Amino acid sequence: MDTAIWVIIALLALVVIGVLVWYAMTRRRTGQLREQFGPEYDRTVDETEDRRAAESELLERRRRVKKLDIRTLDPATRTSFADRWSAVQARFVDDPMSAVGEADELVILVMGERGYPMDEFDQRVADVSVDHPRLVEDYRAAHGISERVRSNQATTEDMRQALVHYRSLFSELLEEGDRTDDMREVR
Repeated sequence: MDTAIWVIIALLALVVIGVLVWYAMTRRRTGQLREQFGPEYDRTVDETEDRRAAESELLERRRRVKKLDIRTLDPATRTSFADRWSAVQARFVDDPMSAVGEADELVILVMGERGYPMDEFDQRVADVSVDHPRLVEDYRAAHGISERVRSNQATTEDMRQALVHYRSLFSELLEEGDRTDDMREVR
């Protein structure tokens, strides 16, 4: 009888240890995903209304992007894109609608040049969120305004905000976070 009790206690101990290990691993994974994705983690959890499903989605995004050939831009290409961005910003004063459309196209071109697939918008957002999670909301906001511009439902201030949002992501994609001469604030 004593042996049966000890076997049961040992099995219960193993179950408890297994549950604790599983819990610790789950918390660690959650912490890593929160750290990597920042606000995108919370947005995905809110959107799916299921933490486990959200974490699976974020892990799948990470796996997908890891398989991509994301590359840095060579200096000449970077300079060319920066010059094009300066032209878009300058055009904003006279033609804000065109400038917003061109900013959207330029961000997409830079993404493509860096190696991100140019699938539909939601997939681009998901892919970019892996490497630039704190700026992906800027991209969503800019894109939303850009769609309102196409249907003539955006104010000049909306368009200015879109350009500011696009510029944040554009600058990060160029990997020029500290370069301010070509990335002046749109006023």
